[in-house]
Amino acid sequence: MDFKSMSDLDFIFDQQKKLNTRIEPDLYEKMEDPDFRRRWFLNYTLALQQEISEAIDSTQWKWWKKGEDDWDNIKIELVDMLHFWVSMCQVAGMDAKEVKELYIKKNKLNHDRQEGGYKEGTYQKYVDGVEDNANLL
Repeated sequence: MDFKSMSDLDFIFDQQKKLNTRIEPDLYEKMEDPDFRRRWFLNYTLALQQEISEAIDSTQWKWWKKGEDDWDNIKIELVDMLHFWVSMCQVAGMDAKEVKELYIKKNKLNHDRQEGGYKEGTYQKYVDGVEDNANLL
């Protein structure tokens, strides 16, 4: 697929798959094995958590230590997070199109929740024991 014919999100997913395959050549072929798939999902989750920690460490959250926030490094850490987040999506079997579609549905639900009293605590997230998220997929 030519870059010019791809959406930005499709491009990111394509580039991440190329990088992951370069690092672990048969990664996507082995995803049929549930143990392998789980292990790689957890690998990417742990890596994402580490990148989040590195971004936090780029802020001056320590009240006992004076310093400056490093917003340039935070930007780099956010892109690192994107790498691992996209990899997690791919392990879960999602492509850019599904991510976009599910995002749109979830975003609408979040707006509906706000309009329905979520912030005030009056929104009913469960109806007859079923969470409102259940209809997104």
